[in-house]
Amino acid sequence: MDQDRAVSRTNTSRRLSSFQFRGALVHLHFTFVLLLIFLLVNGFDSTQPLTVYLGYVFAILASVLLHEAAHAIVAWRYGIKTLEITLFPTGGISRFDRTPSTQQELWIALAGPVVNFLIAGSLCGVLAYQGNLPRDFALGGPGGSNLLAEIALGNLVLAVFNLLPAAPMDGGRILTSFLSRFQPDDRATRNASFAGKMLAFSIGLFGLLNAHFLLVFVAFFVYLGAAQEGAAAIGRQLTHGIPVRAAMVTEYKTLSHGDTVRHAANMLLATSQQDFPVVHGDQVLGLLGRNALLRAMAREGPDAFVAGVMDRNYPTLSPDLDLAEVLPTMGHGACALVMQGERLLGLLTSENLSQFVLLRRFGMTAAETRL
Repeated sequence: MDQDRAVSRTNTSRRLSSFQFRGALVHLHFTFVLLLIFLLVNGFDSTQPLTVYLGYVFAILASVLLHEAAHAIVAWRYGIKTLEITLFPTGGISRFDRTPSTQQELWIALAGPVVNFLIAGSLCGVLAYQGNLPRDFALGGPGGSNLLAEIALGNLVLAVFNLLPAAPMDGGRILTSFLSRFQPDDRATRNASFAGKMLAFSIGLFGLLNAHFLLVFVAFFVYLGAAQEGAAAIGRQLTHGIPVRAAMVTEYKTLSHGDTVRHAANMLLATSQQDFPVVHGDQVLGLLGRNALLRAMAREGPDAFVAGVMDRNYPTLSPDLDLAEVLPTMGHGACALVMQGERLLGLLTSENLSQFVLLRRFGMTAAETRL
């Protein structure tokens, strides 16, 4: 899957592991880790050798990673950087540095299922060459009698499932691309999101009626993904044409480069602010966030200077930049400095941006008085 790009994303506290691929952070959501643990524990009860069972599980995991890597590579070919990928039991969520065009979205979405079809086709070719290609494929689960056939079928299932024309699957992105030819992009996304919710409801109902609770589990995540797609579309609609300055924080505290970590910690406790610009006079030197502050407190001690632990490569935004263009980069806990040249005007945080969108959604215009 290739979900989008909303203001709020999965909380980092729910991620248990991460690694990098082509500059993108790949996170394992805790539910994905739980699924892996369940499959591994279930392998001890399997009638097949444990090595065969584990081979199947890790082959499917590698197929999911290759699926998401294909999205990232095609996006990269279009000059779109993948900031991070979060893996869920039902697939992955990719966050890009900007929203792809309708045509770009189509090819990015197709790339994942194509990789799974290629893997399945290659394995079937190997089996045919060996004379072991089964006449009837049956998804017997991990540890079936023909491991390569099981892996091939697993990839076919991944491809077909992701091509279902409903968000948040890749098929939902393809559907959105098609609908965008006849209606505005945000409306097309909301329609695909509605289709995803209906699909999730159908899968969940079928699972409940047949006591197939794994399908209920899948339906739950499909529904959440579809809802997130719809929220992202609403967020883009509500922020389109509105400058960053309308949502930025204008009342904030700063730290001096000579302040200590202890002083910064006291500032963190005394205010609701999570990120502090570090300045020397009128010059901005860096940005110290809550997580960096806590790490510095643990590693460097309270008497360390903030100048030594601050982020010198802080993100900046122009006050006149369209908020809709900023949404893809403002993940949970993100903070950017709004600057006019070298002058600091304010902060844009994901929390404040979420509040701004919420106010816009309910028709409150108090936040627009700065326009």
